[in-house]
Amino acid sequence: MKNILILVMPFLFCPSATAAEVVFKTVKGTFVLNIDEEKAPVTAQNFIQYVQDGFFDGLIFHRVIPGFVIQGGGFTSDMQPRQTRPPIVNEAAASGLKNIKYSISMARTNDPNSATSQFFINVNNNGALDYDKNPPGYAVFGQITEGQSVIDTIVAVPTGNRGPYQDVPLEPVVINEASLRP
Repeated sequence: MKNILILVMPFLFCPSATAAEVVFKTVKGTFVLNIDEEKAPVTAQNFIQYVQDGFFDGLIFHRVIPGFVIQGGGFTSDMQPRQTRPPIVNEAAASGLKNIKYSISMARTNDPNSATSQFFINVNNNGALDYDKNPPGYAVFGQITEGQSVIDTIVAVPTGNRGPYQDVPLEPVVINEASLRP
């Protein structure tokens, strides 16, 4: 019986084999995102594909609002947009995940099914963005599991207006590299 328990026990404590982790190396430090592929499969696969394509490398966090969110995944440091793939379906209702502090969600326009590459990290509990409080909601697909202090550093940078954009960091907060953790 001991041999069986020894063989079985490691599997009880191992994280899911389908859990993906993304390491973001930024000019402000490194943080790690755990993606929930089970509860938000379409959103997770979309995000992972952008990471695998190197899409986020060299982009910036272009919107920083203390007490609310930091947003990135769409613009270069000179505020030029990158060409994206087609939009995905909004999984906010189906996933049941909440916009809590350090969770990551897809940014979108007023069209619920318009998310492409832009994402935001909640720097506060933002229940008003959840499906059950505000249909159609914003699709959460993961959580920052390491480097929360980097997120806190980013949200504290000075911001201003840049062209038609508001809340833009005065010094670009560049994502040097986003990669899947081996």
